[in-house]
Amino acid sequence: MRQIYLDNQSNTKLDKRVFDSMMPFLIEYYGNPQSIYSLGVVSKDALELARCKVASLINADAEEIIFTSCGSESNNLAIKGIAEALKSSGRHIIISSIEHFSILNSIKKLEKEGFDVSFVPVDDKGNIDELRLKEMLRKDTILVSIQYANPEIGTIQDIKKLVSIVKQNKNVGNFVAFHTDAVSACGAIPVDVKDFGVDALTFSASTMHGPRGVAALYIKRGLKINPQIDGGVQENSKRSGTENVPAIVGFGKACEVVKEELVSKNRFICKLRDRLISGLLSKVEYIYLNGPQAQENRLPGNVNFSIEFIEGESLFLLLDAKGVMVASGSACASKNLKLSHVLRAIDIDAAIGQGSIIFTLSKFNTKEEIEYVLEEFPSIVRRLRDMSPLYSHFVHTGKRRVIIPGTNFGDV
Repeated sequence: MRQIYLDNQSNTKLDKRVFDSMMPFLIEYYGNPQSIYSLGVVSKDALELARCKVASLINADAEEIIFTSCGSESNNLAIKGIAEALKSSGRHIIISSIEHFSILNSIKKLEKEGFDVSFVPVDDKGNIDELRLKEMLRKDTILVSIQYANPEIGTIQDIKKLVSIVKQNKNVGNFVAFHTDAVSACGAIPVDVKDFGVDALTFSASTMHGPRGVAALYIKRGLKINPQIDGGVQENSKRSGTENVPAIVGFGKACEVVKEELVSKNRFICKLRDRLISGLLSKVEYIYLNGPQAQENRLPGNVNFSIEFIEGESLFLLLDAKGVMVASGSACASKNLKLSHVLRAIDIDAAIGQGSIIFTLSKFNTKEEIEYVLEEFPSIVRRLRDMSPLYSHFVHTGKRRVIIPGTNFGDV
């Protein structure tokens, strides 16, 4: 059976060049980089070379890169570590309403410890409300965290402008650290921490055809941050634990490959993305593109649709039966019928949002795979609608029926 992988927001296929770079450090050069004997020195040299490559991708200095196990750990270290380090100056934090759960849940923990959190809203395309951001800044604000690009609806924020709004605001009494979660952006679009002016930035190998189990946190030189793991002196005493040298070497190689291929890769992926969007819009009725309509404001590989009169999980499973692997936009992580927090934030109608599906493409996808999806997708939608009492009601009456909480079905 065909296997067409279109869930690259979750994980990407390992580039063979990355795999080849890792192999010697899995089998031959296995010394602990903190050891001073020869095998340890080889590992240490490889680790520091990888650090330089990772830093180069985002225009940072090598000593500003801290290696972690994943994007969630980097986000936890950034949010908790910066808040704890700066709390003597204030306890107010601002984040966006569409952040990753590793940000949202870190914030919940800080709220229990007495921090005050404001959530800046987004418009119906996922763009930050800049006026509300300005209004939320206070004398006791110490940290702002806004995602660079959203993995669910693909919205790319103007981080440089948002940093400027925060740093130049006269209402702020103290230094305000600006962190951005760039896990979905880094490797997909250009990232330049010096140009952005951010103080901290999260990115991960697993979203750029690197290995799982390794990520990084950029911490601008001079920024105070409290470690979240107690232990030894690894990673400049900011993140204890024996370094995963093979994965870090692979991360470095993945960053090197991204720098070489970014422009040509994006041109190719954008063509596939735009073909998928235009094809589905022309072949399926009552389908709505979520996120930015201007494709230059959307991640190159992101396609998010809500399809009316169907349920996203059923569509997800039938596509999988055809060998097409995608993600559902209806909160599959929580295993319930609630919309994802991202779709709620952009005010998607709940009845329509249940039929949301996310395609995320990579350089390993092909034109033939996209055409196969366009061939199979409409028939799957028809099959689901034929079983739907909502669609049958609409066909016969021209009225949509939605579930009103606490009642039976009602016409609207």
